[in-house]
Amino acid sequence: MKSATTTSGILAALLVVLTTMPAAAQDKKNGAQSPPSKEPSATASVPVYKPPLRGAPGGRVGGGTRGSGNARDVFILSALAPDHMGLTAAEQPSLYWFISSPTSLPVEMVLEDPRRIQPVIEARLTSPVQAGVHKISLSEHGVQLTPGVAYRWSVTVIPDANRRSRDILASATVERIEPPEEVRTKLAQARKEELPFFYAEAGLWYDALATISDLIDRAPQDMQLRQQRAALLRQVGLPDIGEGKP
Repeated sequence: MKSATTTSGILAALLVVLTTMPAAAQDKKNGAQSPPSKEPSATASVPVYKPPLRGAPGGRVGGGTRGSGNARDVFILSALAPDHMGLTAAEQPSLYWFISSPTSLPVEMVLEDPRRIQPVIEARLTSPVQAGVHKISLSEHGVQLTPGVAYRWSVTVIPDANRRSRDILASATVERIEPPEEVRTKLAQARKEELPFFYAEAGLWYDALATISDLIDRAPQDMQLRQQRAALLRQVGLPDIGEGKP
């Protein structure tokens, strides 16, 4: 009796196996797969700049390879700004520029207000100037931007002070705006590492670049931050500044 019961149990188990095998085979045939892995992507997200929907004039000048006639003075000089009117919500924003090689030639920075004859700032930078990204802080010059005014700023390398036609210049425009309340609320609640993303999305170029550059200054070895800045610059057609590569 016990033997018969055992035999029945074995037959029942075998029947279950035989019944499920065709379904499993059919799943495999149809290409059924296990649910996708939820592991995070290895590619770091980057700020996405959304240019303002405005037809304001202005934009970037320069950004190509320039030289003074001497082979050792050939370099890329560029204002790190879009090729249209760059916006900021800051009263005293920071302006960034790039030079690909060091130079001992005089370098001059100018900020112009279209309502005035004389420049708002006309300053000679300390020489020699090292290769890389440089910051001009308007707060250090005691300058505040008036909302709605299209300022132009420039960085000039001066090979010959007696022949200013040989100047090597890169320039861009900047305008201060008052962002919508919704944007201000979002920025006030954001963490520091989120600010470049929010500013870029809001079309505030100078603030996006400044906040990500500040993060890089605090963590200069962080390649993810450098990749994010490099990606931001590429979005407005700026030349490679030699960072952000794995």
